[in-house]
Amino acid sequence: MVEGRIEARYREILGRIENARARAKGPPVTLVAVSKYQPVEAVVALYRFGHRDFGENYVQDLVKKAEELESRGCPGIRWHFIGHLQTNKAKLLLERASVVQSVDSAKTGGVLAKRWAESGHAEPLPVFLQVNIDREPSKSGMDPSMVPAVARELASVNGIRLEGLMTIPAQGTGSSKEAFARMRELSNGLGPLTQGKLSMGMSQDFEVAVEHGATHVRVGTLLFGERGQ
Repeated sequence: MVEGRIEARYREILGRIENARARAKGPPVTLVAVSKYQPVEAVVALYRFGHRDFGENYVQDLVKKAEELESRGCPGIRWHFIGHLQTNKAKLLLERASVVQSVDSAKTGGVLAKRWAESGHAEPLPVFLQVNIDREPSKSGMDPSMVPAVARELASVNGIRLEGLMTIPAQGTGSSKEAFARMRELSNGLGPLTQGKLSMGMSQDFEVAVEHGATHVRVGTLLFGERGQ
């Protein structure tokens, strides 16, 4: 029953993403399945349908799930870290993470680059700069005005590759269209400093995000349901 519900939601979301992308004639979109607070069984179910990109907000949860999934015969998962990162946990995180979407300062990017290089990886770590696009005091991410300078500084750092920008717009203020449009404009202004990717859009607004150029959307509740459903 659980697998059937997840599969139906998964197929519907993929269809909605593709329809939005086709309307906008946009780039390919990666669905990051946010498995925060979800049991491992839910991740296994989605894995069996061929999905490989999963997102977690907490370092310990990501590492624990990654280890358990591998022990259950589910290799090859690309784990996206999407939460606030305390730099003293960078080494632990990089034992399992494939992408870090929440770099909120040049310092954090530098620490990740150093730890990644120390781990002996030949390829750079893909990272996104997290932007507090609506300048909310309680939210992580850098002020939009800081992005160009941080991007310039990190673009030349060995060990990481700037994929692009990530954001979580303010909730409860109506449409996210304006915030997504500002993110696209900010991204375009960075030119070759990044790969031009945009991680934006969640369960409630991922189609709008895709229509505004998102290359990654982060969907949890709409995909898995509330925990236990």
